[in-house]
Amino acid sequence: MKHAREEGIEFRMLTNPIEFIGDEKGWLTGARCVRMELASPTPAAAADRLSSRLRVHSPASVAIIGVGTTANPLIQSSTPDLKTNKWNYIVADETTMRTSKLGVFAGGDIVTGGATVILAMAPPQSRRLHPRLPHYCTW
Repeated sequence: MKHAREEGIEFRMLTNPIEFIGDEKGWLTGARCVRMELASPTPAAAADRLSSRLRVHSPASVAIIGVGTTANPLIQSSTPDLKTNKWNYIVADETTMRTSKLGVFAGGDIVTGGATVILAMAPPQSRRLHPRLPHYCTW
């Protein structure tokens, strides 16, 4: 979290996105969220997150979805021509970040293994990908 704060990332704890909102071109403009609250722990149960009725709109231009701590096993079954290693992480060229599938680039912990979001997106990996991607894509 230290690295994220240094990069100016704002944390909204106990806030659950329920809908992503886009403009007429499909670009992300925000998210509708539900503020959560922690219930008081009781002898019968540990502290639990409860949904409050407070719904908020959060402006956003980027959403990072972090789900799970291991590679998704569906990668191999849904994309058999995408090479993976023995841990089911995607194999990508360390310089270009290209994968075995034409037009697919990969970085972060799906290539290197589990890490925090900040470390997974941190340089040098993200800086290697960014300058090369526009040369491949045509808009």
